[in-house]
Amino acid sequence: MGDMVTFASNGGTADGYLAVPASGSGPGVLVLQEWWGLAPQLKRVCDRLADEGFVAIAPDLYHGELAEHTEMDKAAKLMSEMPMDRAGRDMGAAVDFLLAQDAVQGDKIGVVGFCMGGMLTLVVAAQHGDKIGAAAPFYGAPLGDSAPDWSNLSAPLRGHFAAQDDFFPPEAIAELEQQLKSMGKDCVFTVHAGTGHAFANEDNPLGTHDLEASGKAWEETLQFFRDKL
Repeated sequence: MGDMVTFASNGGTADGYLAVPASGSGPGVLVLQEWWGLAPQLKRVCDRLADEGFVAIAPDLYHGELAEHTEMDKAAKLMSEMPMDRAGRDMGAAVDFLLAQDAVQGDKIGVVGFCMGGMLTLVVAAQHGDKIGAAAPFYGAPLGDSAPDWSNLSAPLRGHFAAQDDFFPPEAIAELEQQLKSMGKDCVFTVHAGTGHAFANEDNPLGTHDLEASGKAWEETLQFFRDKL
């Protein structure tokens, strides 16, 4: 359904996957990748959003690099070596690119991301406060020293996290939720019982895909975007 596009970023260009609904227009949603890269599964997320009436873009934060699901060491290396300043500029450029599209309705977009992209979802919401109308991180959050300045965060947050997750422990997620609520932020983080990290990835790279939990989280996210965008 979608197509690869190129947009201006950081004095050069970046690429991304753009999916537009059959109606030709709708609210915009930025989709942020897991540590694998701009994988086929992430493109399907954009397509699914387009099927629901949203204009979705997933920027390629690795600039063409990709790890297969059998290459966890490579995925970890790509994530750790990704220049965060470049990724930040690419995400900001994707936000602006989306808002400039005639197909996009409204002056704010939604953001959804998974694993590394869940963490980046909250970073983008904090850094681009007046452009983000809703943010939905899945099993990822900036914890400890990776936390951004939250003062500019204005978007409501509805996150979905795993009960068994060594990458982003539920105890740390609960602490972050309480911190954000204490700052007056509209924040609800749901920890899905019995689930493991990456439970919403239907390609099942970690053997943790949970059809029931992922379906519930996805429907709640769609309704959240419909209500807020």
